[in-house]
Amino acid sequence: MARVVVEVMPKAEILDPQGQAIVGALSRLGFAGVSDVRQGKRFELEIDGSVEDAELEKIAEGLLANTVIEDWTVRRVEASEATGNLEA
Repeated sequence: MARVVVEVMPKAEILDPQGQAIVGALSRLGFAGVSDVRQGKRFELEIDGSVEDAELEKIAEGLLANTVIEDWTVRRVEASEATGNLEA
């Protein structure tokens, strides 16, 4: 089995009210230095070796992202990379 990560983000020209709400909350909670937040979505797909990159792109573009307002990326990762933890 392989793992694929699809990340979907609002296009740069699209307003992101959720991101702005997070920026405001960070400020109110005393976290300084964060001037902008863009909130997106992350999908992790477990696939077998027969799934081609072109098919993954069709999945991302046709189902996971609204291409009018969102950009997306697809990348194959090692299982250890798929966790969303920040490592120092």
